[in-house]
Amino acid sequence: MTSKHSPARRTLAVAAAGAAALVLAACGGGSDTSSGHGGHAAATPSTAASAAQGRHNAADVTFAKGMIPHHRQAVEMAELAATRAESPEVRKLAEDIRKAQGPEIRTLSGWLSSWGEDIPAEGGSDHAAHGAEGMMSARDMARLEKSSGKAFDTAFMELMIEHHEGAVAMAEAERAGGADAAAKQLAGDIITAQTGEISLMKKLLGRG
Repeated sequence: MTSKHSPARRTLAVAAAGAAALVLAACGGGSDTSSGHGGHAAATPSTAASAAQGRHNAADVTFAKGMIPHHRQAVEMAELAATRAESPEVRKLAEDIRKAQGPEIRTLSGWLSSWGEDIPAEGGSDHAAHGAEGMMSARDMARLEKSSGKAFDTAFMELMIEHHEGAVAMAEAERAGGADAAAKQLAGDIITAQTGEISLMKKLLGRG
């Protein structure tokens, strides 16, 4: 008896399972747009992994590797203003630069690490790139370190304008050729912030 009715029971079980699957599919299809992001298919594991890693190219790497020493030097210049600047406006500007660019250095370094790239070493090697996109030479930095009062204010702004112009050029290159969305966003932020600071410094120097 058991062997005679077993196939029938198996057939009914399969049919019931199939019906349940259809009901669940009907309940979930079309009514819950959040799971499919407005009708788009959910990401496959491989797609999700690619999205998590992000897409970047050589321009993104060049931007990060160039901007890190560039920002380090700007922070070094800004730190001098705390004890050497006479103008409250210059001290405030220098502090704004330091507060903005320090975290950006950490962000850029994190990207390079996630991309499997080396982070530029700190130290004198930063000065070796002077002349590249507004980087100051060791002589420029020595001149700034020896200045104080109004002479420091003038030297700081003149050198920082050149420095900022270099950063803007680097950021524009990233915006034009980069692939990583976050890097391009940071480049846009740098352009906006430093263009505004260039205008302020020119105004303080009486050239705006």
